[in-house]
Amino acid sequence: MRPRLYFDTSVFGGVYDEDFEEISTLLFGKVKLGQIICVYSDLSETELQNAPKRVRDFFADLPKEHMQLIEVTEEAYELAQKYLDEKVVGPASADDCKHIATATLNKVDFLVSWNFKHIVNVFRIRGYNSINLRCGYSQLDIRSPKEIVYNEDEK
Repeated sequence: MRPRLYFDTSVFGGVYDEDFEEISTLLFGKVKLGQIICVYSDLSETELQNAPKRVRDFFADLPKEHMQLIEVTEEAYELAQKYLDEKVVGPASADDCKHIATATLNKVDFLVSWNFKHIVNVFRIRGYNSINLRCGYSQLDIRSPKEIVYNEDEK
């Protein structure tokens, strides 16, 4: 079974970021080959409306047969609010919390992000998962694209 990876919006923009371009291109190569399923949300679609045209065009050209659109539900809004109430991150990171909650509720294999300050951060991850467990949800495995692309088990 192909792994389902939730991509937050930073991953799509990474293709055109000098620091992240190489790894992001390799990651999307895995999507194009059907090795992984790119899960994204309606929140990502909304955020991408404000992205540069080349990022929007890149997203539009991705093979939809290897992608899955999911919705940020009322339950996700409530879980995201718990992350904020517990001060895992501040109010400015409300959308990051919605991504994490949505990925948690949809039981993806990994959430992938280039956001090292608010998402791919061991202390934040510990906070998100502590709340997930207390609320009866499973832990969410959060990784950078680099950790996905360089999988030593692949030949």
